[in-house]
Amino acid sequence: MILLTKLGKEKKEIVINAELIETIEENPDTVINLTTGKKFLVNEKKEEIIEKIIKYRKSIQLI
Repeated sequence: MILLTKLGKEKKEIVINAELIETIEENPDTVINLTTGKKFLVNEKKEEIIEKIIKYRKSIQLI
């Protein structure tokens, strides 16, 4: 699970299951597409999200 900030006025923090992330797009907002079909607009850039995924996977020893 990774902690991200949802794009919008309120800037709510959300927790996303990193295993369900299918794609990450920047155009210019960052859009996370899950394998479930859900999409999230977040403040973080794709590089930062990738770093969080790597850190998460290391913490559960998947890499």
